[in-house]
Amino acid sequence: MHANKTIIFVGMPGAGKSVCVDHLKSKGIPSVYFGGITIDEVKARGMEVNEANERFVREDIRAKEGKGAYAVRIITQIEAQFEQGHHYVVADGLYSWTEYKIFKESFEENAIIIGVIAPRSLRHMRLTTRPVRPLTEQEASLRDYAEIEKLEKGGPIANADYYLENTGSAEELMASLDALLAQIDIQL
Repeated sequence: MHANKTIIFVGMPGAGKSVCVDHLKSKGIPSVYFGGITIDEVKARGMEVNEANERFVREDIRAKEGKGAYAVRIITQIEAQFEQGHHYVVADGLYSWTEYKIFKESFEENAIIIGVIAPRSLRHMRLTTRPVRPLTEQEASLRDYAEIEKLEKGGPIANADYYLENTGSAEELMASLDALLAQIDIQL
C-alpha cells in the first residue's frame, strides 16, 4: 500500500521555502500554509496585515494554545487532503520544536522535514526586495530573532531530515528539490 507522506519545509525567512512549495504545487501536490493561519487570524481580529501584527498574533496563538498549536491545526488540514485521495501534501512553514515533534509523532517516517538554508545576508536581501509583504532590514532582523527566541525555530532546522542550500537561482533550487525527492523515492 502507498504510504501518505507530508513534505514539510522549514527554514528562516527568505531561505526559499515558498519557492519549493510553489514548485510542488505546480506539480499538483496540495499544500497547507502555516502562515495562512496567522494571516487569517490577523484579519479576523480586524488588524492590518503587517509584520508587527503577524508576529503578535503568531506569539499570541502559541501563548494561548501552546507551542504546538499550529501543528495541530495544520495536521487537520493535511488529513483532510489524505481523505480526498492525495498521497502527498506539502506543508510550508514549520516553526517550533514542539511542532516538529508533533509531526514526527503523528506521521513518523512519513513526515519528511526538508530544511531550506541560505546565508543571512542573502535571505534579508530577498525579504527587502520581494514584491509581496517586503520587510525592511530591521524588520527582517527582528523576525529572525523572534522566530529563533520565541518560536523555537532553530531545533527543526537543525534536525531536518534533508537540506537544500539556496544560494543560486529559483530554477537551481527547484532542480535540487527534484533531485532530492527522486533520491528519497518520492514519485510526483
